Amino acid sequence: MCNLYSITRTQDAMRALFRVTKDMSGNLPPMPGVFPDYAAPIVRVAEGARELTMARWGMPSPQFALKGRSTDPGVTNVRNTSSPHWRRWLGPANRCIVPFTSFSEYETGPDGKKIPVWFALGEDRPLACFAGIWTGWTSVRKAKEGEVTCDLYAFLTTEANAEVAPIHPKAMPVILTGEDEIDVWLNAPTQVAMELQRPLAAGKLKIVARGDRQDAGFA
Repeated sequence: MCNLYSITRTQDAMRALFRVTKDMSGNLPPMPGVFPDYAAPIVRVAEGARELTMARWGMPSPQFALKGRSTDPGVTNVRNTSSPHWRRWLGPANRCIVPFTSFSEYETGPDGKKIPVWFALGEDRPLACFAGIWTGWTSVRKAKEGEVTCDLYAFLTTEANAEVAPIHPKAMPVILTGEDEIDVWLNAPTQVAMELQRPLAAGKLKIVARGDRQDAGFA
C-alpha cells in the first residue's frame, strides 16, 4: 500500500496553499521519489500556527509487530484507527498533513514484474495532501544508525475509490481536498476529524504515469 510518492512543487507553493506561517524545513529540493524512512515535509500546528517541517516516514510499530526484532523501520500507512496503538495520536496535537503531487500503487505486469502506477489529482500533478499523523519518538530504526530521536509521520488509508481499486483494491491514502477539510483535519475534535477517513470521490484522481519515471520536471 502506497510506499512511494512524489512531492515536486516548491516550498513557496506549499507555504501558500497550506497557509504556512513558519517554515522549519530548510532548503527543500524537488522529491520525485519519497520512500519509507525518508525525511519529507509535513505541515502541523505548533503554538497555534501552521508549521512546515521535516519528519521521517514511518510511525512507531505496534509491539506485536516488533516481536523478535531489534529494529523498527516504522509503519507508513495507518488504517485501523480504532486500535489503541494509533488512537493516542489521533488528537489535534498529533495530526498533520503530508504534501504530495502524485502517489504510486503497484500492478503486476504480464511478465510478473511489479510496475508502479502513478495517481494524481490532474495531468499537471497539482499540489495536494494526505491526512497524516506524527509523533516524536526514540527507537532504533536501522541497526547501523543506532538509537535516534526524531519526528515520525504516516498517513491514513481507507477503502480504494473507483480509480485506485482496479490497481490496488484493498486501500488508498486519505486525501484532503480544500481548505475546509485541511482545517478540520488539523484542528477539529477527533470524532469530527475522523469522518474524513473516506475514499476520494470517483473521478477525482487520474493515472498520470506507469513505470519507474515519476513526475520529475514538474515544479
